[in-house]
Amino acid sequence: MKVKKNERGSLHIRLADERDEAKVIDYLHVTWDAGEETVNGGAGIEGFETYAEWLMENRKNRCEETVREGFVPASTFLAFNEREELVGMIDLRHRLNKWLLRFGGNIGYSVRPTERRKGYASEMLSLALDEAKKLGIERVLITCDRENEASRGVIIKNGGVLENEVEGPDEGQLTQRYWITNF
Repeated sequence: MKVKKNERGSLHIRLADERDEAKVIDYLHVTWDAGEETVNGGAGIEGFETYAEWLMENRKNRCEETVREGFVPASTFLAFNEREELVGMIDLRHRLNKWLLRFGGNIGYSVRPTERRKGYASEMLSLALDEAKKLGIERVLITCDRENEASRGVIIKNGGVLENEVEGPDEGQLTQRYWITNF
C-alpha cells in the first residue's frame, strides 16, 4: 500500500470492502448534511438502496465484462488518514466514453466537507495517478467546473495542463478540461 504525506500526516487509498460500510455511510450523510446531493468520486453511491448493493456493483464495474451498461470500467478507492478515518473517495475510470471525454474525465473525487483545504485532495489525486499508471493509462483527463478554484488547484498541482473550456452539461456552466501526462 502506497502512502503519501501531507501537512496532516499520512494518507492511503484502497478499494472499498465490507468492513467500510459504517464509514462510507457516515461519509455519505456528512456530505448530504453539508448540502451536497451527490458524492463526487463515489461511483453513484447515492443512487443505491444499500451499501452491499453499491459494493457489489462497484466490484462488477472494475471489469470490462461485468461493468454496468452505459458505464466504463472503473475502480473506486477510499482515502484514509493515519487514524483510519475516511477522508475522501476517488473514482478512477479505466477508459473514456464520449460523455466522459467531454465532461467527466478519468478521475472524480471528493473530500469529507470537514477535511477540506488540508491537502487531502492533492494527495488522493497523486495516489490515483499511481493506480492509473499500474493500469497502463498514459494520459489522464480531469475536469472541473470553472468556478471550482480548489479543484483546479489540485489538478494543476498534480501536473494538469488546461486544454480548453466547454459548455458544461448544466446550462451556463463551464467545464475546464485538464490533461495529466507526466505521472
